[in-house]
Amino acid sequence: MKTKIQACIVDDEQDGRDYIALLLKNEFPEIQISFQASGVEEAYIYLTKNIPDILFLDVQLKDGTAFDLLSKFREIDSRIIFITAFENFAIQAIKNGAADYLLKPIRKIDFVMAVNKVLEMIKKSKNSPAIYSSENKISLPTLQGFKLTNISDIIRCEADSSYTTFYLTDKTRIIVSKTLHDFEEHLTKYNFFRIHHKHLINLFHLKEYIKGKGGQVVMADHSVLDVSVRKKNDFLSKIENLE
Repeated sequence: MKTKIQACIVDDEQDGRDYIALLLKNEFPEIQISFQASGVEEAYIYLTKNIPDILFLDVQLKDGTAFDLLSKFREIDSRIIFITAFENFAIQAIKNGAADYLLKPIRKIDFVMAVNKVLEMIKKSKNSPAIYSSENKISLPTLQGFKLTNISDIIRCEADSSYTTFYLTDKTRIIVSKTLHDFEEHLTKYNFFRIHHKHLINLFHLKEYIKGKGGQVVMADHSVLDVSVRKKNDFLSKIENLE
């Protein structure tokens, strides 16, 4: 079970990575650095397999920019703190989902405020993505309140930036202002599987698998969804052992 907040630092300068690591060690011992990278490709390989809670992301990297890295994903579930020496990147950073934005040279007080802000966002997210009233129901927060839903009635969940849409057996849809990652851990034990960064499916509502490079699935609502190549083997193994 993960007990510490996980952080990833992506900065093309070793001094920059070392300074952030030192600030975290001194000011936020509850945060563990899980990975450091200096470029787009190095960070991309890591982020396709891991989801750090916080991503410290320098804009200018050795083989591209932070925006080149983010363009490789439809969504990033990590909270991103952009770091750069160029103030003109602020608007672009905000458009790319920045939780905060720091200018080099980084002032300690600004760093502490930014990390505290992100920790509060993480705390709220973990405390309120879903509330279970029993072993087979989930409470989904909406603008009007919440909807108590049978987990078995959920066919699939689809990510759309910081929102998740739930598709139910009665053909209704529930849109929740939480990321798909917020629900993934809760629903996995009910035989849900994330076949793609955008799709979490209820395996009991899976109707067909179509072979291909990654393949596709046909769900009970007749939706046809892609299976990512890196998820294919785990997905097929899960189907074989489905109880």
